[in-house]
Amino acid sequence: MLRAALLSSLAILMPATAFADEIGEVTTAWRLLGANHRIVVEAFDDPVVNGVSCFVSRARTGGISGSLGLAEDTSDASIACRQVGPISYDPDELEEGDEVFSERASILFKRVQVVRFFDEARNTFVYLTYSDRLIEGSPQNSISAVVIRPWDEG
Repeated sequence: MLRAALLSSLAILMPATAFADEIGEVTTAWRLLGANHRIVVEAFDDPVVNGVSCFVSRARTGGISGSLGLAEDTSDASIACRQVGPISYDPDELEEGDEVFSERASILFKRVQVVRFFDEARNTFVYLTYSDRLIEGSPQNSISAVVIRPWDEG
């Protein structure tokens, strides 16, 4: 009961972020025990900007610790965002550096994040993926840009 109340409180305090669908994966190192090391490709739709989807690839650590969820994934990640339909959004809901996706990369303290910026001069949304830690983050990052254009379904 206490745990449910705590989780509900945290959900209210945390920003709305997208949930990713796993598109596929490849094995990068075969492990005799536990899960293989792999690269996973996930897709999510921007929760505020309709008509934009992002695809993130990132490393997942295998082995026994990876199988148990105790391993720390590397900070390697890549992102590609695309217009997949008519783009619409409420300008009042946009904030610079707004987190649109976040996923755990270790049992404690490390997350892979995607944040969104709006470049008004170029009429473009820019998405940045990076990982952070409580103590020390990583400079490894990747960006993708989506120019806002009329959608032609033909």
